[in-house]
Amino acid sequence: MTLISTTPMLEKAKQDMHGIVAFNVHSFDSIFWVLEAAAELKSPVILQTTVSTVKSLGTKNIVQIAKAASEHYHIPTGLHLDHCTDFEVIKEAIQAGYTSVMIDASMYPFEENVEKTKEVMNLAKSLGVNVEAELGKVGGVEDDIVVAEEDAQKAVPEECKQFVELTGVLTLAPAIGTAHGIYKGKPEIDFERIAQIAQLVDVPLVLHGGSAIPDEDVHRCVSLGMAKVNVSTELKNAYSEAIRKHFEDESESLDPRAYLQKAKEAAKEMAKSKIRMVGSEGKVVPSFV
Repeated sequence: MTLISTTPMLEKAKQDMHGIVAFNVHSFDSIFWVLEAAAELKSPVILQTTVSTVKSLGTKNIVQIAKAASEHYHIPTGLHLDHCTDFEVIKEAIQAGYTSVMIDASMYPFEENVEKTKEVMNLAKSLGVNVEAELGKVGGVEDDIVVAEEDAQKAVPEECKQFVELTGVLTLAPAIGTAHGIYKGKPEIDFERIAQIAQLVDVPLVLHGGSAIPDEDVHRCVSLGMAKVNVSTELKNAYSEAIRKHFEDESESLDPRAYLQKAKEAAKEMAKSKIRMVGSEGKVVPSFV
């Protein structure tokens, strides 16, 4: 088993009405425990990195580690570059072996978003690399992209249809009321808008800002066509909180193997809860086993 394109993975998830979780990984060890969690639940999974993680760890290093982990755990695994605004970074990721990339030109006018997305599609599609784009503006902070709550804008269903037709993009992330990070209150998800968009476009939809959304809301989003569900903050927080608790309880215990094991187990349990939430447990087909 090696890294695979997320296109067939997400198309099948959409068809079967379950989701696939895309977990943001920030370190090499997190790649292994995300895949370990997915393997234990027999679930396909997507590893996802931000641009800052790419700059920190290196695209080639990330791809090599992700391939090794995928081969070890024998789980269908996609590797996705999230929220990238720089064509050269996208090109570098594709050349290194990423199987999915996101061109985020949502901050530009519609026509410019179309052109920038088409540029990436021209590079990626012939190589079998999935391309994701965003319409509207998802609020919150994702890497270096900051969208204030008052500046967040929901995607227009008719524009989503036109955008997919003009670009041929393979997955679409429409802004529907979610936000990156942990919510201060209950997220106001526009389910009717999701349904309208799903009726107008054939491609799988992507739910950004998937941390801390109530399970029942995620279930509804998935049932309406959201095939990819992004999770970052909750996973990172579970890992970090376990380390903090270790030092609160055992301040003199400085062996990294002790506190990192606790962090791994906490993060794995969080990852498993998200996999169960989207309904992908047990969805690895026999040919992958």
